[in-house]
Amino acid sequence: MAGRLEGKIAFVTGAGRGQGRSHAVRLAEEGADVIAVDALASYDTVPYAMASQADLDETVRCVEKFDRRIVARQVDVRDREALAAAVADGVAQLGGRLDVVAANAGICPPGGPLWELTSRGWDDVIAVNLTGVFHTLAVSIPLMLAAGNGGSIVVTSSGAGLRNPAGLADYNASKHGVIGLALTAANELASRGIRVNAICPGTVGTPMVTANEGTWKLFRPDLESPTLEDAKPAFARVMPMGKPWVDPVDVSNALVWLASDEARYVTGIVVPVDQGSQNK
Repeated sequence: MAGRLEGKIAFVTGAGRGQGRSHAVRLAEEGADVIAVDALASYDTVPYAMASQADLDETVRCVEKFDRRIVARQVDVRDREALAAAVADGVAQLGGRLDVVAANAGICPPGGPLWELTSRGWDDVIAVNLTGVFHTLAVSIPLMLAAGNGGSIVVTSSGAGLRNPAGLADYNASKHGVIGLALTAANELASRGIRVNAICPGTVGTPMVTANEGTWKLFRPDLESPTLEDAKPAFARVMPMGKPWVDPVDVSNALVWLASDEARYVTGIVVPVDQGSQNK
């Protein structure tokens, strides 16, 4: 059903590639104009490459292919003031309203036992994955309230926010926290017509998985230097449906439904997109 978000304006963080790009494109495909931000910066504690300016430019191209407008900016979700300026500028350029927020930006550095995690690594994960979502909601909600049109906020947690896989204490903590933020905001905003929900992707075929040697090692600790091909069977074994990962668009489809009027009375829920692994 095309056009479910016609005339809406959506704000997507971490939009340079992966799930963020997929969200921006699916929202545009359904008729929304898009405000897209990404840090476009590396972290010392994260071994895989982060999104680049070329990646964000590709997101712009993909959105414009659907004849939708897009305002794209380099912004780190850890910087509340810069984030506020970017979304306010985007809203001003695109029509003075904000209808959909996809708080998606996140990182997942190499894991390990809790007592071996560094404070620097912990701080980076919490700052991006949890505080970054807080910042995204804190700068977006006043704009949605001012517009008076209600709206939908979808925060990206993780299957790790429903379970507690060993070796990911920092990531697990951040993703459990994101669910707490979403459910609290749902309670606070229901009477204002703003719905807030969380999605919990399982393993998704993005660079966070496919280019992350730390994740490969987590799934194949028996190998000194596992490759992606070594890890794929292990990914599949923990998924009841037997696929090593879901595609980004599978997560985006859930987000689009939550953002649409088809879910107009759905708020305060957590939607796993994880092949049923939350039941294991």
